[in-house]
Amino acid sequence: MSDEQPPSRTAPRKRWVERISQLFSGEPQDLDELLGILREARKNRLLDTDALSMIEGVLQVSQMRVRDIMIPRIQMVVVPKDAELETIFPLVTEFGHSRYPVIDGDRSKVVGVLLAKDLLARALQNKTLTVQEIMRPACVVPESKRLNVLLKELRTNGNHMAIVVDEYGQAAGLVTIEDVLEEIVGEIEDEHDDHEDEGYIFQRSPNEFMIKALMPIEEFDDYYSTHFATDEYDTVGGLLVSQLEHMPKRGESLVMDAMRFEVIRADNRRVHLVKLKIL
Repeated sequence: MSDEQPPSRTAPRKRWVERISQLFSGEPQDLDELLGILREARKNRLLDTDALSMIEGVLQVSQMRVRDIMIPRIQMVVVPKDAELETIFPLVTEFGHSRYPVIDGDRSKVVGVLLAKDLLARALQNKTLTVQEIMRPACVVPESKRLNVLLKELRTNGNHMAIVVDEYGQAAGLVTIEDVLEEIVGEIEDEHDDHEDEGYIFQRSPNEFMIKALMPIEEFDDYYSTHFATDEYDTVGGLLVSQLEHMPKRGESLVMDAMRFEVIRADNRRVHLVKLKIL
């Protein structure tokens, strides 16, 4: 009678667990090697698709900087520091944000942050107070800060929004903790999101535009007098995926009909934001 034991059905699973354990306990040679093993683990059902997607998002965040995802200064919804509280209720009601940069003169000079909950509480007491009297200090970060470092700082300090400054100390935009988390888990919708009313195009200069990838391709054609619409895709993001034949990553670009499309924001599920330059 043979003393040999039949091969265990759990042996392949055990080998994969051991490989992953060794990978994290050691020093991976590069990010591609790490992702390759994780994706192979998904094929072997050690990870599900959502878990792998979030892990890839975490690794992506560690490589990105604040400038890659910030809301540009021109798109910030701001309030002047000397405005009386009762005068800004229409703006707060329209946009529904919980925090607003407070400016002194122009958007490059952010001097604080107004919280909607502070506005409501203090306005009930005295509507003639000015924004400056109830605003809170702004959390300021440089454009070059890595997103994983920013996320840790925001969590530690209890801040939900940071003002991004350029090398001259002027406000270049803003970033929220939700923006960083969306790079990991994908788009987070809330009751105030209304993409149909926000508009899809933001013009930065005569020849440069920021475009939401969800913009219907027919509307894009109408706006720019192009002829990109087909039955193969419905949006600008779909156009890029179709032409590149893979899910585009941040920084990838495509030139079509004297137009340069550059992916500014994307995750493993879809493209979110595209920069268009008319050549």
